Amino acid sequence: MTNTQAWYIVKHSTGNCEIVPNEEVEEDNLEIIEQWGPFASQGEAIARRVGLIRAGKCQPV
Repeated sequence: MTNTQAWYIVKHSTGNCEIVPNEEVEEDNLEIIEQWGPFASQGEAIARRVGLIRAGKCQPV
């Protein structure tokens, strides 16, 4: 495992967006309908998800 962790925002078929590490994106790609990233930190991904929710692209969890 490397020291650098990449984070993604993934949109599920329900419309909810979730922040996941890159390992989960590779494993759980069956129900992902859209994704954004990679982001360098989890905090950056959270800030971007807030923007996606405000833009109407994601539903809050």
